[in-house]
Amino acid sequence: MNKPERTLTESYFNDVYSVNDDPWQFESSEYERRKYEATVKALPRSHYQSGFEIGCSIGVLTAMLAKKCRSLLSIDTAEKPLVRARERLTSAPHVALQKMEVPDQFPDQRFDLVVMSEVGYYLAMPDLKRLAQKIVDHLDEGGNLLLVHWTPFVHDYPLTGDQVHEAFLQLSGVHQPFKHLSGQREETYRLDLFQKQAPAQIRL
Repeated sequence: MNKPERTLTESYFNDVYSVNDDPWQFESSEYERRKYEATVKALPRSHYQSGFEIGCSIGVLTAMLAKKCRSLLSIDTAEKPLVRARERLTSAPHVALQKMEVPDQFPDQRFDLVVMSEVGYYLAMPDLKRLAQKIVDHLDEGGNLLLVHWTPFVHDYPLTGDQVHEAFLQLSGVHQPFKHLSGQREETYRLDLFQKQAPAQIRL
């Protein structure tokens, strides 16, 4: 079966969540628990002023990130998982949960942390590149970008996790927006941490 050429839209996720409230077992999977622990552990700072989580689903990782951020904006393209996420985060008023579809929609504010976990491969490459540029534009100098993605092939995703991470690695290095701080590859996922470089280090 050929992979889709276009970004997956809200209707795709509405169909997924109509069958199962937690289709990827974020609440119950030991694999997800360990991956989330590795995700939070990879963050180099103990605390961030303003975090942005792209693709929060039912908010399991969101609750963990909330402990690291003075304010946290977490978004998802579908409304149904956001209902569960809001229930989970009722005791965290510093967390805002919004329905938003990147890259066509993107918040106006700036952040010192952006986390994209298990989201990038839903986008076609042109849209992923647009999203990458918006992240560059809205991430503070010295701020962190953390990517975590499943790496095995999935036939109905436009991209693989490796393609997502390689696209961002192309934006890191000398005269690029990002410095690659660390990378970690496990059996079925990879994690890469970046830092936004100072303007003097970037050549456009």
